[in-house]
Amino acid sequence: MSASGISAGVVHDLPPDLEAFIAADAEVRERWEDITPLARNEWICWVQSVKKAETRAQHVERVGADLKAGKRRPCCWPGCPHREKTGRGEKTGRA
Repeated sequence: MSASGISAGVVHDLPPDLEAFIAADAEVRERWEDITPLARNEWICWVQSVKKAETRAQHVERVGADLKAGKRRPCCWPGCPHREKTGRGEKTGRA
């Protein structure tokens, strides 16, 4: 759990930009806390997987939009490559 009390993922810690975005919107925060730790991990890894700052900002915004639309995981993404098939992984912060 982050300093703001927002839950992180299984492998990844919550990055500051995503944490601030979630904290700023009560509906997004409620939906974020309603998904599983593995699902939160997928969103965090998906946000961190891009190279450009502009794309990352778009991913952060899309987390909120997709959660509000009822989506629980990133669409059309193969998933976090940093966790074992058991769902466990070493806490790495950023992969």
